[in-house]
Amino acid sequence: MSENILFDVLQAVVLFFLNPLLLGALVIAVALGYFRVKRERRSFKVRLLPGLTELKRLLSESWLYALVLSLVISGAGLMVDPGWLVLFSAVAFVGLVSFYYKIASPIYVVATAFFALYFIGQYAGAFTFRGWSPGQVDLLGELAVTIPVIAGLLLVVEGLLIRRHAAKYASPYLMETNRGLQAAAFKVKRLWLLPIVFVIPGDMISAYVPYWPQFTLGGNAFSFLPIPLVIGFSQVARSMYPDVLFPRIGRAVGWTGIIVICVGLTAMWLPILGWTALLIGVSGRALISIVVSIRERQGAFMVAPHTAGVVIAGILPDSPGEKMGLVPGECIRSVNGLQVNNEKELYDAIQVNAAHCRLQVIDRNGEVRLMQQVIYRHDHHRLGLLVVR
Repeated sequence: MSENILFDVLQAVVLFFLNPLLLGALVIAVALGYFRVKRERRSFKVRLLPGLTELKRLLSESWLYALVLSLVISGAGLMVDPGWLVLFSAVAFVGLVSFYYKIASPIYVVATAFFALYFIGQYAGAFTFRGWSPGQVDLLGELAVTIPVIAGLLLVVEGLLIRRHAAKYASPYLMETNRGLQAAAFKVKRLWLLPIVFVIPGDMISAYVPYWPQFTLGGNAFSFLPIPLVIGFSQVARSMYPDVLFPRIGRAVGWTGIIVICVGLTAMWLPILGWTALLIGVSGRALISIVVSIRERQGAFMVAPHTAGVVIAGILPDSPGEKMGLVPGECIRSVNGLQVNNEKELYDAIQVNAAHCRLQVIDRNGEVRLMQQVIYRHDHHRLGLLVVR
């Protein structure tokens, strides 16, 4: 008996790690890093972060949110339909392999799976699979509350991830302005993996995996099912600095999630409001993306060539430039007392005193400040700066 239980547990673990969504996220995270490095080297001849950064951060930044979300979903008893969960995973996989992560917000995945389940029930209600039938799913019952609330919770988590982590990995690259000059824009294309434990009602799982953990509450049976959830985010910043723009986007997404949760809870009294909550979430998230994208395309470049010096587009980690507190958008006016107007002059001026570097910098607010840093032999010979040419 114990051997059978151990075998089923191991089988469940293996099936989780063989989930196409999980495997796809791992592969695509590597691909995102590869393409980012190529883009940065094409613009600056050097990459900002290692190519495996996206893979290393795939779970490290999101596991705590996944744990809290699983506890909330399980503790509140937010049960979902197994058919909806299958559709949810399928839609998420399509969004993942599309590489277009403006549509990889969880609200789009949740809502698409919900309304797809409705249409399947309308036009293929007689279909059955291992005892499950879409015609038996009541989308105006408990699911009208639980799915919108889960969607709102996922939106809140997405907002927190964008707010806290998106700006850290903004990748600079050069673009040509309307005047034919080279200016810098910043692109973020991220994936976050969240292993979420969903609650499945009934004994459908245990009927096929006999020793799968099953619980009863008030005479109702239910099981816990772990599913890898992927949140994608993609945005280009050029008229606002990434550390200003992305936290704003995160706050807007988070508040949209709170609104969805509040409207979804009212579906306990009027189920159709659960459908309304999903539509509000989809419309609100799409509006945020559209408004931000239009403003960023039409606005002027914040990191553009300056007549009074060399403008910083990026700083390599652990470099002298980072230790000096330099940030993208600042302009280096002089180095070691020599005025600089391009990358070559910047490099030549640094060599005047290779052991000690003194900079006169114009910050983002137009104020001048003086900075200095001792440079050691192992430090980057150009202070670790990526500059607008």
